[in-house]
Amino acid sequence: MNEIIGGNVITNELGKIIFAEDFLAELAGQAAVECYGLVGMASRKLKDGIAELLRRENYSRGVKISIVNQELVIDLFVIVSYGTRIPEVASNVMEKVKFAVESTTGLSVAQVNVNVQGIQVGAKH
Repeated sequence: MNEIIGGNVITNELGKIIFAEDFLAELAGQAAVECYGLVGMASRKLKDGIAELLRRENYSRGVKISIVNQELVIDLFVIVSYGTRIPEVASNVMEKVKFAVESTTGLSVAQVNVNVQGIQVGAKH
């Protein structure tokens, strides 16, 4: 039987599994960018009001992982494609990220928050 303690640690009869925050952020970022309408992950910090599109190896820089009441809260910073319905894109991203993290790790995700940092015109869907 698995028992979740401390947010990112699972214990069972064989020992403990500890998930690094970077791993969780990379997993969430990878799941997010697979969604239709999302151009990519953005840096958490805007530079002069301009969102920086992150390369594949830096997706975790666009994700913030917090632990609240022994559940994960995931904040994603994204850039969406112009012409897509942002609420629908955000909803799809939330569902996909929550499913990916919970099914891969067994950890409980309380919230997935999508922060749209920018819109890219002419992006492929």
